[in-house]
Amino acid sequence: MIREKIINLIKKSIRELQKEKKLPEFKITKVFVEYPRENYGDYSTNIAMEIAKIIKRNPIAVAENLKSQISSFKTDFFDKIEIAKPGFINFYLTNSFLQKQVPKILKEKENFGNLNFGKNKKVQVEFISANPTGPLTIGNARGGPFGDVLANIFKKTGFKVERAYYINDCGKQIEILGHSVLKDKKAQYKGKYIDDLHKIIKEKKPYKAGETAAKIIIKMIKKTIKKMGIDFDEWFSESSLHKSSQIDKVIKFLNKKKLIYKKEGALWFKSKKFGDKRDRVLIKKDGFKTYLAGDIAYHRYKFEKKKFDKVVNIWGADHADDVKSLQSGVEALGHKNKLDIILLQFVTLIEKKEKLKMSKRLGIYLTMDKLLKEIGADIVRFFFLQKSASSHLNFDLSLAKEQSEKNPVYYIQYANARIHSIFAKSKINYQKPKIQIKKPTVHTQPTVHTQQKLKLLSHQSELNLIKQLIRLPEIIEDISKDYQVQRICHYAMNLATAFHRFYRDCKVLTKDKNLSKARLSLVLASKIVLKNTLDLMGISAPQKM
Repeated sequence: MIREKIINLIKKSIRELQKEKKLPEFKITKVFVEYPRENYGDYSTNIAMEIAKIIKRNPIAVAENLKSQISSFKTDFFDKIEIAKPGFINFYLTNSFLQKQVPKILKEKENFGNLNFGKNKKVQVEFISANPTGPLTIGNARGGPFGDVLANIFKKTGFKVERAYYINDCGKQIEILGHSVLKDKKAQYKGKYIDDLHKIIKEKKPYKAGETAAKIIIKMIKKTIKKMGIDFDEWFSESSLHKSSQIDKVIKFLNKKKLIYKKEGALWFKSKKFGDKRDRVLIKKDGFKTYLAGDIAYHRYKFEKKKFDKVVNIWGADHADDVKSLQSGVEALGHKNKLDIILLQFVTLIEKKEKLKMSKRLGIYLTMDKLLKEIGADIVRFFFLQKSASSHLNFDLSLAKEQSEKNPVYYIQYANARIHSIFAKSKINYQKPKIQIKKPTVHTQPTVHTQQKLKLLSHQSELNLIKQLIRLPEIIEDISKDYQVQRICHYAMNLATAFHRFYRDCKVLTKDKNLSKARLSLVLASKIVLKNTLDLMGISAPQKM
């Protein structure tokens, strides 16, 4: 990755400048290299300004020193290095370096973007985990595409990945569900599904009725999740923790570590000792075990039986108060810093610029089944992915239904359809995966005969497209580290835009056979990278639109 090369050059330059006493000794923990605005280079860093703050010098002077040192290494990928106020260092890539990236992409194909810093460590992503008290709605399903894509990213970066759904099939909400099915005075949930369950469930005891209803609802949820294109490796039942006494065992374990005490008839966990704002109840005075007790037991199973090196839980924002308590429990078990929890903000459905109010308990909501039927899984997934976890998601139903370039999914998929159209016109069978560097093969995918032909890729739109292609591994790396899954959506849009501009500015099939072959190679590289990107998002790549 070019960004990694730049970072290493900066670090090497700092060490050399310190050896030569041109810079004093200091520590830089991280070097940031970013994609700047247009006309400010292909990559940019603010490292000179960071150093200037530490050593109390002029950032422009520091930048000049770094530029001079980096230039002395005589790399083959910088066309020029410029300094911009107040101290940015901007890097411009050479045309020849960019041209050389095309055959690399053609060679790696679906493996382009693969990274190995996961080193086959085991990671679990737990997501959705909606209570089985009703059908999956757009509110509790936002975590579906988010968790699924994050799992795809982890796999792409060399982790061994499992997807998990935790079924809260016991406790108070199951009893409330039972009352709702029986339609007695304590009923809270409403809707057609409750009416249907009321007709088929003959149990008279609320809790038993709730348990039976939950099993039926989980089957409904599984069907919906399959339609979303998600396949879980494990469906873990909370009730199994109670039946196997795993919760009792974890409470005994915590008690042995003197992390349990009694107060006001309840059993408390000393979570404050691990940074929580207060201690937490594990067993209420009425004898009911809390969600936290079950969650700690479940995570003991994750780390000690399943042997995960890292667990990422994706929760709704309404569980914010539970984050530190569970992390405290996991730390008490001896697995500090192994659990990350991502909170997803709420979803607001908008149609014709008006917000639609939803409430599961009032029976007013839009099910995922209905949404999937109306607009399809591709659009649902992309729209759920395009905002950061910390941002409220306004789901524009009118835009989602739009069959034009206004719809980002249509815009991205149309780039793929254009690629297939180009190859159909060229009568080249790009499906065969053979790539020959020297000898051309008739009726196979475009071949890179010599670097000389690729030198014909010199139009700015061609070069800009290559710049976008080679950023995919860097986007994947960033997401695997900071979980900002929306980056892949933004990247897909930028890649599609670069391809559409290339298509507008550069005729692929021309009378110049060498130029056509070079551009067909670039088109094939674009097809590979776009398909890899769509695969990561779990979105289809249609050949015709």
